[in-house]
Amino acid sequence: MMIIPEKNKNQKQLLSLNELSKRKVVEHNSLITSIAKMDKTPLKMFELAVSCINTEEPPKDNTVYLSKRDLFAFFKVSDNDKHRRFKEAVEKMQKQAFFQIKEEEGKGFKFKSIVPIPYVEWTDYHDEVKIEFHREIMPYLINLKKNFTQHALSDIAELNSKYSIILYRWLSMQYNQYEHYSVKGGRRAEQVEAYRNPSITVKELRTITDTVNEYKDMNNFTKFVLDKPLKEINTHTTFNVSYDKIKKGRSIDSIVFHIEKKRCADDNSYKLGDKDYQDDKKQKSRNEADLLKQAMESKYTRLLSENFLIGMNDIMDTATMVGLQKNVYPLYDELKELIGLNGVKDHLSYVASKKEAYSKRNVAKYLKKAIEQYLPTVKRQNL
Repeated sequence: MMIIPEKNKNQKQLLSLNELSKRKVVEHNSLITSIAKMDKTPLKMFELAVSCINTEEPPKDNTVYLSKRDLFAFFKVSDNDKHRRFKEAVEKMQKQAFFQIKEEEGKGFKFKSIVPIPYVEWTDYHDEVKIEFHREIMPYLINLKKNFTQHALSDIAELNSKYSIILYRWLSMQYNQYEHYSVKGGRRAEQVEAYRNPSITVKELRTITDTVNEYKDMNNFTKFVLDKPLKEINTHTTFNVSYDKIKKGRSIDSIVFHIEKKRCADDNSYKLGDKDYQDDKKQKSRNEADLLKQAMESKYTRLLSENFLIGMNDIMDTATMVGLQKNVYPLYDELKELIGLNGVKDHLSYVASKKEAYSKRNVAKYLKKAIEQYLPTVKRQNL
């Protein structure tokens, strides 16, 4: 028997990981918004199997073949017990895992419960694993002409909780629509922007994360279903996501997410940081007194006040007003040139409707982020 040098083994493993990094997962949005009745391991295994489907030439027998090497690399398993753990994961997926799908039909809804992968076959002496999808799940994975989402398998690989995966898939669905309508048109600017700042009720979020009867205390729900998963998503995926809680009365009614795509390492474009109000090279000649005077006389200050986006304490704060005049109002001028003053008013009304009390925030930073996100959409639509 020939012994393979350790170096060659490592090269083979690296090839597998590189292959995984290029794969995409494509699913119908109904599957994204369904209830995944499974924990993270079956859910990740399902995503891995879906990435093996060639959507251009779908498998006629609903079957794909996966390398054990790929599978162990995906789950970062390298110990001697990996075959037993793989067997247990497959058994758990087939006995416990299913999707509950809710679709509109007629005057009501149709509900489906589907075990996505009922058949898996492998041997202890061969690298190949045969995975057969249930026929009822296939329409959600192939021949997708509209209402589908694509995301990177490599992002899913790094997520280590069920809630992280579910949130990531849902956020990807929203951001995919933002990118689509930004380019293709067909939606008003406010509608397009809402895809990048999607809102979901707490009730609906509990439904898709299967936590209707868990984490009854809102603090625990926030910690385990929002904060920890989003920390994982921000660390390991292409997204940076923050959120606001929206109250209705005294209770938290909904969550508004704010999704940003991470920029490439060589992108040197300006990013808002801790020095928002320091003069840059182009504005060193302008002194603070002039900026403050311009801000106090600006029609935008009045509009912000009318929409309760700034209060008297903000107006009396020199740094806030200078920051608005220097970083925010020029962007409002751009928007005014594109769609008129009423367009600026509509934007501020929209921002006011989405905000929570942000006394702990930097007001100018918040408003600058909002207009920076909105302007590109308006510019593309004007083209």
